[in-house]
Amino acid sequence: MSTTEQPVAVLVHGAFAESASWNRVISRLNDRGLRALAVANPLRGLENDAAYLRDVISGLGRPVVLVGHSYAGLVISQAAAGNEAVRSLVYVAAFAPELGESALLLSGKFPGSTLEEALVAYPLSAGGNEFRIAEDRFHHQFCADLEADEAALMAATQRPVTAEALTDGAGEPGWRTIPSWFVFGDRDRNIPAEVLRFMAERASSRGTREIAGASHAIAASRPDAVAAAVLEAAGKAV
Repeated sequence: MSTTEQPVAVLVHGAFAESASWNRVISRLNDRGLRALAVANPLRGLENDAAYLRDVISGLGRPVVLVGHSYAGLVISQAAAGNEAVRSLVYVAAFAPELGESALLLSGKFPGSTLEEALVAYPLSAGGNEFRIAEDRFHHQFCADLEADEAALMAATQRPVTAEALTDGAGEPGWRTIPSWFVFGDRDRNIPAEVLRFMAERASSRGTREIAGASHAIAASRPDAVAAAVLEAAGKAV
């Protein structure tokens, strides 16, 4: 694989979101000449989700910039480890785990998350539970800096996540050997900003953007900031 070949930005949504959450970021990346692809994250379990992402990367046959939101930070970290196609990682209000850490463990590392009280759980026929954010709590919890009409659509199209995915321990993280960038808001109610700052520092972030007033849904509410981080990670001047 050529080191001079233009990468593809592969965008992976997290829990309670879906692929269209990247639409505004994709438009900005395309305007700057960077091809972008949004992946439908299964949200069934970390190993399964990372394996699927590795298949997507393999199918592209090109170098990639992996971009993960929220829980998908664990997925891109695991899919990137030892993967020569991955040039860089971008964590968008996302977990950047150390070996063995889970989304549940990291979200509680510092106080501030109000996600647990906003969740609705229900059993799966195959066993275990999955979670979604209650629709009457979604706007405040997930995307308080978006208009109510858009928040209602996002609540209706959110993709639930299994308990297994949230509690799975991470494998060897890709950020140990791959350059990483971080962008997040200081009004994130799912993953406290203090947790996000800690992970960015631990991963020796090449560039950290902390956006005042931004919610967890930062790709939808502040697409310029997210696109700028991806462009930097792709080697394009911002």
